[in-house]
Amino acid sequence: MEKVVVLGATGGMGSALVKELVGQGFETVAFARTKSKLAALRNKCGDRKYLMSYYAGDVFNLEDLVNATRGADLIIHSVNIPYPEWEAKLLTLANHVVQAAKMNRSKLVVVDNVYPYGRPQMDRVTENHPKEPHTKKGKLRLEMERLIFAAHQTGLPALIARLPDFYGPEARNTLLDVTFQAIVKGKSGIFIGSQDLPREFIYTPDGAKAVAELSKHADAYGQNWNIPGPGTITGREIIQIAKDAAGTNKPVRSIGKNMMAFVGLFNPIVREAVEMMYLNEQPLVLSGEKYERQIGPVPKTPYAEGIRMTIRSLQEANR
Repeated sequence: MEKVVVLGATGGMGSALVKELVGQGFETVAFARTKSKLAALRNKCGDRKYLMSYYAGDVFNLEDLVNATRGADLIIHSVNIPYPEWEAKLLTLANHVVQAAKMNRSKLVVVDNVYPYGRPQMDRVTENHPKEPHTKKGKLRLEMERLIFAAHQTGLPALIARLPDFYGPEARNTLLDVTFQAIVKGKSGIFIGSQDLPREFIYTPDGAKAVAELSKHADAYGQNWNIPGPGTITGREIIQIAKDAAGTNKPVRSIGKNMMAFVGLFNPIVREAVEMMYLNEQPLVLSGEKYERQIGPVPKTPYAEGIRMTIRSLQEANR
């Protein structure tokens, strides 16, 4: 592998992937819509930023995708689409990415979530867990998986990496970001779901390291791979770590499914998030046994350290 193109490069996981790949010495092309954000990302790549170039374009435009990925050995699809646009755009985008990869004879890695598994039927969910999504978004993600692996069967080397909800530097509009933003600003905040229920999250630099390593293994393609976080943590513990790191102590109240549904009457993004609240009632925890057995150790930054680094990043961004 020599040249890697990261789609969705200015998102939470995308930016972490770009920095990880550049740090490992790969020629990396960052693809996103906004040129100024891409230029800012390049400046965060340190003394190896010469390895990063960028392409500002429309990820839903096949011509832009083909041009941006020309000559790529690997394409990493880490584009985040707003919930209200999933039904209209998710599968179209996946199809375009597959077409671009085939046309340029690139390998494909898709960064995905846990939605296709549906409600957890194991204490630690392995790749063999039944795919029984009961939500609209879970069903769309499962359809995307079928599209990706159908392309693999016709000659495109492709794999899917499944990660829990993530947090970290540049990870905006995530489950925890709304909480962290309020804490950093010294304001009263909200936490989505119960503060007493242990859940799993992954620090974006850890996810990026694991995905980058996975992509190097030829025998990993054609498969799903779970990449877990460092165990579980309660919302109450997350909030306390974040408050200590920020030096603030305003109250943070929980928002449950009923309140989310009410807010969703006025906010389409929140409205689409309501069906995913089952993950705040029946937490799904991933097993990394397959990854550790076939690839190696899963990077696992302790929550205390990862949250402190995330708060520091937010403080710097707000200065």
